[in-house]
Amino acid sequence: MKKDIHCCATCINFKVSRTEKGMKYECTRLGYETQPSYKFNCWEPKDHVKKWLEEE
Repeated sequence: MKKDIHCCATCINFKVSRTEKGMKYECTRLGYETQPSYKFNCWEPKDHVKKWLEEE
């Protein structure tokens, strides 16, 4: 189950913003656009995800 949540959307560096052209998803650490379902080795889970992983 843990592999299912390892994605950009659950990372502390994932930023979402609304633009005139629609939603923009970006990685603030890497500095470029991404998608919520993408996966990278630099993944750092958000606090609530860390807590969930500890409970599992």
